[in-house]
Amino acid sequence: MSLAVRVIPCLDVDAGRVVKGVNFVDLRDAGDPVEMARVYDAEGADELTFLDITASSDERSTTYDVVGTTAEQVFIPLTVGGGVRSADDVDRLLRAGADKVGVNTAALARPELIAEIAHRFGNQVLVLSVDARRSSDQPSGFEVTTHGGRRSAGQDAIAWVRVATDLGIGEVLLNSMDADGTRDGFDLEMIAAARQATHVPLIASGGAGTTEHFCDAADAGADALLAASVFHFGVLTIGDVKDALRTSGHTVR
Repeated sequence: MSLAVRVIPCLDVDAGRVVKGVNFVDLRDAGDPVEMARVYDAEGADELTFLDITASSDERSTTYDVVGTTAEQVFIPLTVGGGVRSADDVDRLLRAGADKVGVNTAALARPELIAEIAHRFGNQVLVLSVDARRSSDQPSGFEVTTHGGRRSAGQDAIAWVRVATDLGIGEVLLNSMDADGTRDGFDLEMIAAARQATHVPLIASGGAGTTEHFCDAADAGADALLAASVFHFGVLTIGDVKDALRTSGHTVR
């Protein structure tokens, strides 16, 4: 029995509001995170991801009050990322109501942070968030970026997934910065390459525009499918995506 493919709406939060742009620029308001979380929970989302998208670039911590209020409203697993720099930050987010915590920039700067968090809380709480884009400078053809895709980390994205897996991550959230917000489809080559590099669950993000795109990403090896704008602006519902996955032969919850 194969594991069910999870469908995960993503709330990109800036200053307490959900926003969405294309390639992380030209952000527009998409609503109140708590209200949207409640709607997605009712619609049958398997999990919810909450990313404080300016926490790292503004060098501040994630908004714990919004996380706490969101967690009170939903009864599905909540992953929170953005501005996590230490195991103590993870502790605070878990206490605020997060089920899993995403690390990105701080783990790149100090990879041993992954092992510290996994050792203290168990790897099931730890999600490695990888903002990757195509690059001819790296062996795999994909590089890691930071600061919302604005800076190159000078590191091969697929090699980083492999290293982080060895250090103890529980999941990989792989976001294609090239596809982000375009609705042109997930980067299937990137998903397939990451699938080869890790045994942990792989969440694909960036580029969802049609139900077929979700099916293609699952076929490429994604265990979970994350999207924002198509759900926020009513292009697709969680139900639409699950029906399409079911029809194409994937198990869904």
